Amino acid sequence: MYIHLDGNSLTLEQCRQVATSADARVQLTPGAVAAIQRSRTLVDNWVETGKVIYGVTTGFGEFANVSIPRGDLERLQENLVTSHSVGSGRWLPRDIVRGMMLLRINALAKGLSGVRIQTVETLIAMLNNDLVPAVPEQGSVGSSGDLVQLSHIALAVIGKGRCLTPSGDVEPSATALARHGMEPVRLQAKEGLALINGTQMMCSFGALAVEKALHLADVADITGALSLDALRGTDRAFDERLHKARGFTGQLHVAHRLRSLLHGSAIRESHRTGDGRVQDAYSLRCMPQVHGASRDAVNYVASVIGIELNSANDNPLIFPDTEEHIEGGNFHGQPLALALDFLAIACAEFANISERRTERMVNGALSNGLPRFLAHNGGLNSGMMIAQYSAASIVSENKVLCHPASVDSIPTSANQEDHNSMGSIAAQKAWKVVNNLEIVLAIELLCAAQAIDFLHQLKVPLYSSDALERVHSSIRSVVPFNDADRELYTDVEHIRQLIANGTIVQAVGNEVFA
Repeated sequence: MYIHLDGNSLTLEQCRQVATSADARVQLTPGAVAAIQRSRTLVDNWVETGKVIYGVTTGFGEFANVSIPRGDLERLQENLVTSHSVGSGRWLPRDIVRGMMLLRINALAKGLSGVRIQTVETLIAMLNNDLVPAVPEQGSVGSSGDLVQLSHIALAVIGKGRCLTPSGDVEPSATALARHGMEPVRLQAKEGLALINGTQMMCSFGALAVEKALHLADVADITGALSLDALRGTDRAFDERLHKARGFTGQLHVAHRLRSLLHGSAIRESHRTGDGRVQDAYSLRCMPQVHGASRDAVNYVASVIGIELNSANDNPLIFPDTEEHIEGGNFHGQPLALALDFLAIACAEFANISERRTERMVNGALSNGLPRFLAHNGGLNSGMMIAQYSAASIVSENKVLCHPASVDSIPTSANQEDHNSMGSIAAQKAWKVVNNLEIVLAIELLCAAQAIDFLHQLKVPLYSSDALERVHSSIRSVVPFNDADRELYTDVEHIRQLIANGTIVQAVGNEVFA
């Protein structure tokens, strides 16, 4: 499978495919090759005539006023990459780094950065051969882009860095390149700067996080519907007329989904009359409002990331049509920082309301007749008591992670770079919250399936809708009914995998999620 890169048409789905699968391959379109060559020709001409251009014939940052002799221009670019490789902490996951490589190639494919085609092709060859540079997670302030992390990728390209092995160890990049018959790149004018100036780390995290969040938004609706039926709640609060009266897109979407998921439920029919409860608690009744608001937020973030996937975020940018170079700040991560803080908040709210539904199912005073803690032979067995503890812990962790990174700024480079976005921190926090949400939803599904089983076991068995019973069956295919206390870690992990591989969404069928 080849994905053709032209700098303008990369999608979130393609980004996920390349980031997560070593089988995915990329190549430049003929138009991208021509665009890269046009801008490189212009850079070569400028160097030949001794034109003063930031980062090409001058130093960087506060050293922008220092002219560099022509004979030192290659060394200037290598020194840039070497000096900026100051990351700390653990290595970034392979899929994040693969995403970074893809995004940098796509940005260079726009033909506005002035690199040689050979340099881009080396980066492509590394990606296609799954040569993944070892990149530390810490060190970016999110303006001038993710300089530190991109420098570690560039360091591997020039044969001075390290690459991750499939086992998680590291080896010299020169060794990895040689094994595949590849020569390290000798950087020429502008190339080091073009490789490291950009938002690719925060954007890679953001692309994978928002793709996952879009999926988890669907899972949250399914999970909430199953919990509502387990608690014998009403679907009247999901009436379309009610939600049209407010008009938010996400709210209308979620209400429609919940009506579809619950359609035909015998559990719902069993208490349509004679039920003394006037209305359900907010965690059930307000799912369209809460899920819908988070869904709208996730969609907004997806739109921001979708733009950045195909952006030119180098500095300076080169415009061959007018033979101009323009110094600016497209590397600044503020658009992503704000959006990624929003993504963390939106996903934390999905988790918050999920944990409250779990609490209602395990709390005998709130569960509408379900056994306390959903325990079979309660007292001897604790049932799902501590499953809710675990969800509560994760939800609390999310609240700390949702403190916005984008409101902070620490000046760098002798105050030349006096406002920084901290977008890389926002990105990593958002990634953590999204993955935490997946676990919280898995815990809710574990409890909801247990509750539905107790309704199945009534003297007159009660069953949910066909769609939700298929979800229940998919859970029971990997996690049996809990009739005696056992280690729940494994149960939660099995259900999390069902969420991650799409089984839960697929189980409801196209007629519901069309």
